Amino acid sequence: MNILVTGANGQLGNCMKVLAADSSHRFHFTDAVGFDTADSACDGGVRIERLDITDADAVDSFISNRAIDAVVNCAAWTNVDAAEDNLELCRRLNATAVGYMARSCEKHNALFIHISTDYVFGGNFMDSPANEDMPAAPTGVYGLTKLEGEKLIQESGCRGIIIRTAWLYSPYGKNFVKTMLNLTSTKEEIKVVNDQIGTPTYAFDLAKTIFKVLENYSLKPDTFKTGTEVFHYSNMGSISWFDFASKINELASHKCRVLPCTSAEFPSKVVRPPYSVLDKSRIMARFGVEVPQWEDSLKECLTILS
Repeated sequence: MNILVTGANGQLGNCMKVLAADSSHRFHFTDAVGFDTADSACDGGVRIERLDITDADAVDSFISNRAIDAVVNCAAWTNVDAAEDNLELCRRLNATAVGYMARSCEKHNALFIHISTDYVFGGNFMDSPANEDMPAAPTGVYGLTKLEGEKLIQESGCRGIIIRTAWLYSPYGKNFVKTMLNLTSTKEEIKVVNDQIGTPTYAFDLAKTIFKVLENYSLKPDTFKTGTEVFHYSNMGSISWFDFASKINELASHKCRVLPCTSAEFPSKVVRPPYSVLDKSRIMARFGVEVPQWEDSLKECLTILS
């Protein structure tokens, strides 16, 4: 298959590049940033092409000219706080561009895999893992625009796979794990919120799941009917940010004192979900996905970073 992966310079995109090295499929990695004047660049031997996903004609031409069979959209505006002051740009990336890709996939009979977020549930009270049919209730621009993107996929009529995830981290880019490694190695004491519960997602685990979906599609395309399927994916377990930071500090053998605090001590423009554990049973049953425990995946990531 010919597979387009957008957002190649992001956390998930970088993990996809690593895994693609051992794949029999042909991958086309794209991004809109990180280039000078050239139309493409090489990153670790992987060719990354420039593609503006907010340009409908450019998206359709790319998919058509390269006979793309599947699109994996890893591109998004993910700065939750900054989204509050950048509604239109956030909407262009998280919704409008998603609609362009979905419509082009429908036109060219390609599968569209899109990564969404637990923030679509921000306004709901939850005390048990959220399944895919739970009504959405975003509380900020980020969650709102991601939900708009989901709806545009559903309206397009393409064969769509939406995977909602949460608390993403990896050896690449900026993320909670790398921030905590830096803070716990340089500070004697830090405070981390203890009243937001969820599950971390190791980007390599999510990427492996996406590859599982792609392989399923390659072998059994008839099981992917027209319309959109929604799935949840994060690692197993439920913890607070404080628990996560404490374990990072412990596994890194740092001597920092990690103290619990409330969200009120770190004011934000966005109301973050107090409980956003995701139910993974649907994706496990549909694709035979095995989901690692969060602590096991954290150890794997720290091994790479050490």
